[in-house]
Amino acid sequence: MKQLSKHLTFANAVSCIALFVALSGAAYAATTTLGKKSVKTQNLANGAVTTLKLKGGSVTNLKLRNGAVTGNKIAPGTIGSSLLANGSVRSEQLGGGVVTQGKLKNGAVNGEKLAGSAVGSNQLAANAVSNGKIQDGAITSPKLAAAFLAQLVKNVSYVTATSPSNAEDKPKSITAQCPTGKQVTGGGARITGAEVTTVALIESTTFVDAATKRTGWSASADAIAADAKPWAVEAVVICAEF
Repeated sequence: MKQLSKHLTFANAVSCIALFVALSGAAYAATTTLGKKSVKTQNLANGAVTTLKLKGGSVTNLKLRNGAVTGNKIAPGTIGSSLLANGSVRSEQLGGGVVTQGKLKNGAVNGEKLAGSAVGSNQLAANAVSNGKIQDGAITSPKLAAAFLAQLVKNVSYVTATSPSNAEDKPKSITAQCPTGKQVTGGGARITGAEVTTVALIESTTFVDAATKRTGWSASADAIAADAKPWAVEAVVICAEF
């Protein structure tokens, strides 16, 4: 004790007390749990919080500021279709060529999803549209080229006309006329009567009106020998619009 008392001075005593207090404070700080929200953003060094230090589900939408998650921060395949809300991805969010044929499931693109005139002739491969793919009545006259339409006959009708039937020994003639607005596409004639063998056709031809349009079919017949059986001549004309 005498040896210790020789070296124990006031200064040494104060130094020992200060060291003891400092060590006690560090030990307390190391063993004390931090309170909730006691660590602020400014207390964290850049890169201090890594993915491994985040608890699953700890980062929610409300904790992300607008624009915080950009394309280069999302790994390929991270966001599947089940994670997208209906209507969340629209055409303006897609870059050119993003949606390719391989990314479309069968039947995904139907008529309701195509804009008017979206599919033109230059989008169709050769022979892509076959008869089996055309609905009945789908091709109407407004969809045909004018030059092609002019070559087609429309609204075909048949008209029959017959002369009086009797046994007179003289020529008989008759003309079957097309309805207004139609012209002749064909026609024919015949002799009518039971067991008539002495009458012959002498004319079967188109009828041309004053405007030089073929609007009917004329037929004539005459007896080539006397016969008591009644007979008549019949004309048939095929008409259509042009």
